[in-house]
Amino acid sequence: MPGFCQFLQCLLPSRKDPDVLVTNLRFGTINVRLFRPKAVSSSPRRGIVYYHGGGAVIGGLDVYQDMCNFLVKKTDSVLLLVGYRKLPGYHYPVLFQDCITATIHFLKTVKLYGVDPARVVVSGDSMGATAVAVVTQALVGKTDIPKLRAQILIYPMVQGINFQLPSFQQNRNVPFLFTDILTCFQQYLRIDSSWKDAMMKGACIPAHMWEKYKKWLSSDNLPKRFRNKDYQPEIFAPFNEAAHLETRHIFDVANAPLIADDQIMAQLPEALMVTCEWDVLRDDGLLYKKRLEDQGVPVTWYHAEDGFHGCLALFDKVLVCFPSSRKVMTAILKFLGEI
Repeated sequence: MPGFCQFLQCLLPSRKDPDVLVTNLRFGTINVRLFRPKAVSSSPRRGIVYYHGGGAVIGGLDVYQDMCNFLVKKTDSVLLLVGYRKLPGYHYPVLFQDCITATIHFLKTVKLYGVDPARVVVSGDSMGATAVAVVTQALVGKTDIPKLRAQILIYPMVQGINFQLPSFQQNRNVPFLFTDILTCFQQYLRIDSSWKDAMMKGACIPAHMWEKYKKWLSSDNLPKRFRNKDYQPEIFAPFNEAAHLETRHIFDVANAPLIADDQIMAQLPEALMVTCEWDVLRDDGLLYKKRLEDQGVPVTWYHAEDGFHGCLALFDKVLVCFPSSRKVMTAILKFLGEI
């Protein structure tokens, strides 16, 4: 589904908006695109940093231009779209490093773009939402840049350890979705595809590591309504040491922000979490939401009952738009309006 959504979007050319000034820039080796309202403002505007989705394979500055124009006009904000480097030429940790570097550069220079340093929001969808989690955690404790005001995570992937959560079971047979996400994850981390079955069955998880992290990774942490009668609790395959050695970097916090320490989670900014019912990553978002709330971080949650992974990318496409697409965008605009 994410690949299908991006394919459809790429067929439709991006449009220029007469009310938005668009500038292509480079922050070192990173291509970025700056969107600013042409209208003059008497005071500094809100700043939005956006990391696009696409599974580290597709997506890009042109694909997301229409959506960024829309966000800028509707919220009267200045928006920076980050064109991070991706597959096939670049693997972990380049994507997240690019997002961190671009965000730091923007935060140090926000006044040049007419942005209020106290009102910068980082946001993203799918892999871009994963980048939001990684970036906000990486910036905790930095005193030489403004603090982030808020974060928006739209159906994020925040762990690649437990693939037996209810949302994976429920949506396992959705065309493209499950295999696309796991394949992209493996390619980005340079994990050979032969270990796919071991990852799906949990054979790469040592018992002591599951004991350490199940308080955050287990389906027991999900609201009961998301553990339906057909759900089977986690039963992992026998441990395979070779599989663990080849996949052990899935336990790096940069690849699994869900397992970050409590003291890091407690310092993260206010969040909007968007989850979709028909999405294998639904439970990732729910688990991350719980971690934030458990540490006292304010979280606004929007759950699209009819939503699916990638639906936001179609919100303004007349021929292929879905009600869930518009609903998710409305939730985002409402949250930003209160920042």
